[in-house]
Amino acid sequence: MGNVVRAEAKKRNLEPTSLNLGKLMIELREKNGPGAIAHLVIPEIENSKSNVVIIDGVRSNAEIDVLKKYGTVKLLAIHASIDRRFEFLQQRGRSDDPKTKENFEERDTRELGVGISNSIALSDDAITNNNKTKEELIEATFRKIQSWLE
Repeated sequence: MGNVVRAEAKKRNLEPTSLNLGKLMIELREKNGPGAIAHLVIPEIENSKSNVVIIDGVRSNAEIDVLKKYGTVKLLAIHASIDRRFEFLQQRGRSDDPKTKENFEERDTRELGVGISNSIALSDDAITNNNKTKEELIEATFRKIQSWLE
């Protein structure tokens, strides 16, 4: 769902930094409610020709509630330690990824503030990603989603 926040930042001519995107995420939620980011994803869901749509980056139960209005929702949490998550973001190298551990902690605090821990706690299932390669994580995720579709 971060892609829709980045798209909104582009419309507003905002540099896609972690600080700008974080402030925009909060602003959108304050202005349009806690499910605001999910509402921005709805056109993509409605335009999809697939009967299964995978959305990553859910941050709150309010977003889940919005998505449930458009179909069955299953939530898969991916758990990883703080150090491992920071390492992933460093490797990913997107413009909004935290460059320092301090920036990472600020990002975590912001996401906890919008309710991500509640969504994780209420997820349908979880995968631990402390010792998996990217390929192993993709395979484990695929297997879990497949089991939901059977």
